[in-house]
Amino acid sequence: MGLVRLGDGKPTPQSVPDVSGDGWAFAAPSPTPMRPDAPQSAHDPQEVFDALRWIVRAGAPRRSLPHGLPPRRAVSQRTRRRIDAGCFGVMVRDRRALSPGAAGRADDRTAAVLDSRTVQSTPGSGARAGWDGRKRRKGTKTHAAVDTLGHLLALVVGPANARDRASVAGLVDAVQGAAGAAVEGAWVDQGYAGERARADAAARGIRLEAVKLDGAKRGFVLLPRRWVVERSFARAARFRRLARDYERPPGTVDGLPFLAFACLMLQRLVTVVADSP
Repeated sequence: MGLVRLGDGKPTPQSVPDVSGDGWAFAAPSPTPMRPDAPQSAHDPQEVFDALRWIVRAGAPRRSLPHGLPPRRAVSQRTRRRIDAGCFGVMVRDRRALSPGAAGRADDRTAAVLDSRTVQSTPGSGARAGWDGRKRRKGTKTHAAVDTLGHLLALVVGPANARDRASVAGLVDAVQGAAGAAVEGAWVDQGYAGERARADAAARGIRLEAVKLDGAKRGFVLLPRRWVVERSFARAARFRRLARDYERPPGTVDGLPFLAFACLMLQRLVTVVADSP
């Protein structure tokens, strides 16, 4: 954590997560679609990235950025450019290949775990929100696919009143696009079960395997492989901007989770580098 400094060099009481040193060495190679003469290029890219990390981690609006960071308009414009170009997805893909758990493993992911979560809507959600009768809340449903290590592969956002099995085709397409059509099987819950869902996945080369409970159970039960995606959702919950659907543009809802997972992977990589001899 680093303190933001004002023009006179005095630190403000607000702390901002920074990615100095090894962390920025991992984040800097990510592409930024911007002309060299663009107005946003006048600001340090590391400071812009720190500002965006603060927004996503703290869950605060852009107008509440601490003093000493780039203006919110520059942060918003550069963030929109990177989301539209899929830069955060590329960042997650590159860091996924460098993750400690991937050492000695093939680059191609042949298995995935699919699940969904519903987040509460806000006035900015607009028509994107729907009523989830099972969880009894109005919000947006995020369908996520992770590999067997819990790293994010693909993400599809839709209204909460849509059935999970109706999103299988779009989610599987995104998974195969991210993994190079290497995924052969996926573990899912019963919400993704059904003939249509299996047919949509099979047409794209993926076999769905629904994980079910064997009879009635009481208390907490650890389901095979399903816990991986639940752990990924729990880790993403550290970023308060993802706790609700605060975003107005639909593309931002898809892009910020990739940024959150990229930050988690950066933190893990920095820790491994610091502990290495």
